[in-house]
Amino acid sequence: MENGSSSLSSVPSNPLLKDELDIVIPTIRNLDFLEMWRPFFQPYHLIIVQDGDPSKIIRVPDGFDYELYNRNDINRILGSKASCISFKDSACRCFGYMISKKKYIFTIDDDCFVAKDPSGKEINALEQHIKNLLSPSTPFFFNTLYDPYHEGADFVRGYPFSLREGVPTAVSHGLWLNIPDYDAPTQLVKPLERNTRYVDAVLTVPKGTLFPMCGMNLAFNREVIGPAMYFGLMGDGQPIGRYDDMWAGWCMKVICDHLGLGVKTGLPYIWHSKASNPFVNLKKEYKGIYWQEELIPFFQTVTLPKECTTVQKCYLELSKQVKAKLGKVDDYFNKLTDAMVTWIEAWDELNPSVNAGTAAARKPNGAAK
Repeated sequence: MENGSSSLSSVPSNPLLKDELDIVIPTIRNLDFLEMWRPFFQPYHLIIVQDGDPSKIIRVPDGFDYELYNRNDINRILGSKASCISFKDSACRCFGYMISKKKYIFTIDDDCFVAKDPSGKEINALEQHIKNLLSPSTPFFFNTLYDPYHEGADFVRGYPFSLREGVPTAVSHGLWLNIPDYDAPTQLVKPLERNTRYVDAVLTVPKGTLFPMCGMNLAFNREVIGPAMYFGLMGDGQPIGRYDDMWAGWCMKVICDHLGLGVKTGLPYIWHSKASNPFVNLKKEYKGIYWQEELIPFFQTVTLPKECTTVQKCYLELSKQVKAKLGKVDDYFNKLTDAMVTWIEAWDELNPSVNAGTAAARKPNGAAK
């Protein structure tokens, strides 16, 4: 493990949650992109998860406080349980979630740059994620003015007063300008398409509704939902890739719905700079494109018993149901469920005092399953 720090450069005087948030970055290359993010990221601690060849030297710009973990570090820290962490895939980022000791996580890809709003002002994506996480969500009744806690908005006429307190926000899912997060077939059909629409809105994803979670611009409350943010088995030695964040999102959303937690999507935007190769992507995705037609109905109908009062209990129960229902789709899912159990065991070993989900699992009116 490599550590680094310096005192260079000017930074915001009072950054939000400076001592309560880690930034997790998976990478195989030098992190020159951090120079653009310096005004926003430098006050925070970085956890860099190096994928691929552990002997390669990853350069981190001066002035950042960071820890860097490569595959040798992961094997040393987790021992036999390191098998649950993907190799040669950005899914390895979830090791950073596990090793962190902070309350909040923000994760970003190294091809994501600072975006600008329509006025030309640079967007502090991290600050917006923090605002999303620190304000409640409204998963049980949709507010047509979007986030009612946002400045200049409120609950509209007809919104039940009994639900206006909202619920704790577990996840903030941000979006991207420029290169959209498309699957390989869509990339091939629309190779030149770019997202230029900036929509100034944050929405709560309703209870019972799944969504495609993208891991390249994402924040969450680690103490509340961390154990559910497992990005699965992808990459080297696996029959599938580019579904790591999707899998985590489906599992997370089912658990959030059960525990009465909220998920927001919309702002903030980042500038996604580089389109990945659609032919390489198709090779990674093609099994998932077929499998998801059975995976989605499973997640839409799965229920968790009321005895599941923590994220860990929910996740282990979900793993049992995945094995029972999806193991027949492909043997990969039997292997994945074993890894899900190993992930929870490893999480609890590294985080013995965190009993995630218990404090947050309070259900207002309309939340009961």
